[in-house]
Amino acid sequence: MIERRETRQIRVGNVAVGGGNPISVQSMTKTDTRDVNATVNQILALESAGCEIIRLAVPDIDAAQALGPIKKAVNIPVISDIHFDWRLALEAIKQGVDGLRLNPGNIGAEWKVKEVVIAAKEKNIPIRIGVNAGSLEKELLEKYGHPTPEALVESAEGHIKILEDLDFHNIKVSLKASNVMRTVDAYRLFSKKHDYPLHIGISEAGPPFTGMIKSAVGLGVLLSDGIGDTMRVSLTAEPEEEIRVAYEILKSLGIRRRGPELISCPTCGRCQVDLRPLAQKVEDLLRNVSKPISVAVMGCVVNGPGEAREADFGIAGGKDMGLVFKKGKVVKKVKEEELLDALIELINE
Repeated sequence: MIERRETRQIRVGNVAVGGGNPISVQSMTKTDTRDVNATVNQILALESAGCEIIRLAVPDIDAAQALGPIKKAVNIPVISDIHFDWRLALEAIKQGVDGLRLNPGNIGAEWKVKEVVIAAKEKNIPIRIGVNAGSLEKELLEKYGHPTPEALVESAEGHIKILEDLDFHNIKVSLKASNVMRTVDAYRLFSKKHDYPLHIGISEAGPPFTGMIKSAVGLGVLLSDGIGDTMRVSLTAEPEEEIRVAYEILKSLGIRRRGPELISCPTCGRCQVDLRPLAQKVEDLLRNVSKPISVAVMGCVVNGPGEAREADFGIAGGKDMGLVFKKGKVVKKVKEEELLDALIELINE
């Protein structure tokens, strides 16, 4: 049983983050925010995939002014991602966003930060301080030589102090790097010193294959340590894939379940059915299922029947034939070419 780290609770719209609440899954749109229709369509697709919080890049005033129409057309909380220009933060708040991602040390004079803080307080909007190894302050790079975990934490603490000095505590924090253990060590170090809720992720993790592995390892380590209150898997891929991978990570640790768990054997010389295309077809057919069911696709008589019996639904192949299971009981025996249809028919029932 994983023991969660105790953190403060904040609210991003209708989603409670920290304080022992379920670890929320989020993503970031990959459209041009100024294109309202494209952005709304992507967010709606992400909602269907299970996304619970969405972040949008706000590079200019046109993008900031598009946030209002986007917000009205979607159902999940919207966070604006802002760098350098405090006016964009003020406009985002005016447009009704549910959260800001900005680093107060990067948006200029103290009076500019104060204006943003006053507006955020008035609307009870949280601010995520997002420290990234790729954009660390020059003085910290000179001090530490490169983006060490200590440098990432010190950067976060500097931004936090700016907000705390303005009596603003509605904060969550992220400390991301593309290096897995640097990220893990930074979060561990920060967690020992502070109780602000943490948004976890591996930054610029890469294309699907390498990105999934790096994210699964890094986020898996943090989550098993009880660290993390909300998460994003960052992939050079469609954002829906980020959501699917995030839930698989949570599911593998027994933290949250959404969608099917597919169990399939790796195949070996004992396998007497063409299992790989069969398992792929099952995975594709289950992609849009949100119910937390377990499905076993097994290829031989050694482990197959046992694994299939433990699943909600399953098939275990033999020579030219196979068994179909439901809740541990054999439902029928069918020909190999009928296994997929028999399994899907059973699940749909």
